[in-house]
Amino acid sequence: MEKAILTCALTGVLTDPRQHPVPVTPAQMAAEARDAYNAGAAVMHVHVRRQEEGAGHLPSWDPAVCADVVAAIRNACPDVIINLSTGVVGNDISGPVSCIRTVRPEVAACNAGTLNYLKIRDDGRWAWPPMVFDNPVSKVQAYLDVMTECGVRPEFECFDVGIVRSVAMYIRAGMTSKADYNFVMGVASGMPADEDLLALLLRWIVPGSHWQTTLIGRAEIWPVHQRAAELGGMLRTGLEDTFYLPDGSRASGNGALVEALATCAHSAGRGIATPAEARKMMGLSRDENALQTS
Repeated sequence: MEKAILTCALTGVLTDPRQHPVPVTPAQMAAEARDAYNAGAAVMHVHVRRQEEGAGHLPSWDPAVCADVVAAIRNACPDVIINLSTGVVGNDISGPVSCIRTVRPEVAACNAGTLNYLKIRDDGRWAWPPMVFDNPVSKVQAYLDVMTECGVRPEFECFDVGIVRSVAMYIRAGMTSKADYNFVMGVASGMPADEDLLALLLRWIVPGSHWQTTLIGRAEIWPVHQRAAELGGMLRTGLEDTFYLPDGSRASGNGALVEALATCAHSAGRGIATPAEARKMMGLSRDENALQTS
């Protein structure tokens, strides 16, 4: 079986750094990325936070801030692959588009369908006001057009089974020529983190596509990580997705989470891909000009 490509999702969105140990500043992002890189991560999935005091729990789409964060990560982690987040609610994608054009990551997330984003408390109250994470086809196409312009590989974020099946239709419609899948499992109103469901999802992807899972939860997600390793997928974890290690204890940071993920790969009889090996396996070509200007 091929070596496992490990992705670290460094920080995510909205988690308050005053309550949880998530990185915000370029230096913090670089330090966490280095720990994950040393543990085996070849890919860094990057969200960017606002840098003002007290605003670090909010996302930033300032391309200058994005450039500073990505440059710091690249300096700390030679040859690392950057996977940039793009998710926003609403039709205005000018912020993510500016960031893509500025840092030209090799990979960028492309949310592939719309989801009612819900969570309910034990007492029947909503954890937050019900919202729609809107990703109509026109919005997906707009992202894909910019990614094609910039030579960026789209990674399709799939929150439900119908969204997984839609990706093949995007290819048939000529919207894109490649399908890299990220099965997002564990959102309360989306696909559950279930290893039996994971095995079934592979029936519905374009043959030969790269795929991985984003598993949101606590210790219960780790058997699904193990199953993903056994099925040959890329593997992803990080403080965006969980704070918890397989034994239920809280992780000290991204490095500890990636170490646990590497253990899953080794248990499945797989080695860990270096960034250079991952780049070759994924068919990526590194843009030296973009790296130098970022």
